[in-house]
Amino acid sequence: MTVHAFHATPLGRLLLVGELDAKGDLALTGIYLEQHRRGPALDPAWVEDARAFGEVTRQLDEYFAGSRHSFDLPLAAAGTPFQCRVWDALAHIPWGATVTYAELAVRAGRPGAARAVGAAVGRNPISIVVPCHRVIGADGALTGYAGGVDRKAFLLALEGAAPTGPAAR
Repeated sequence: MTVHAFHATPLGRLLLVGELDAKGDLALTGIYLEQHRRGPALDPAWVEDARAFGEVTRQLDEYFAGSRHSFDLPLAAAGTPFQCRVWDALAHIPWGATVTYAELAVRAGRPGAARAVGAAVGRNPISIVVPCHRVIGADGALTGYAGGVDRKAFLLALEGAAPTGPAAR
C-alpha cells in the first residue's frame, strides 16, 4: 500500500511517499520538495499516514538540526538498473563532500557518461536522503537541482560544503 505524508522543514514542506508491507514496515520511495521538477502528483489512491513516516521525519529533523550526517532508512526507489547504480553511488557521498558529475560517473562504473549520470541524478526520487545536492559542475558551479539551486545551496551550506564555481560567487 502506498502511503504519503507532508513534513515541514527549513526548505519548505516535503512530500514523503512510501510503501507499507503487510507487517506495516515502511520502505521510503520518495521525498519531494515543493515545486519539485518531475515530482509526482498526489495520487488519490495513496493513503495519508503521518505515523508511518515517524522514523523518516525524526531523521530528517536531526539532519536539518545538523546532528545527523547520514540516514539509516529502508529505501525502495524505482528506476532503471543504471539509475539505481547512480543513486547508490550518490548515497555513498559523505556529508559535507561534493563530487562532479564526471567523478560520479566513475563511481557508478560508467566513466565518460557524465551526461547520462546527470540525467539519472535529476530523476533521483529520494531527495536529501539520497544526496543529489552533493553533485556539482566540473568548474565547481552549482548546477541544476530538481528542488531549485537555492535549495541546493542551502543544503550544501548546512553541511559545510563550500562550492567554488561561478554560481557560488
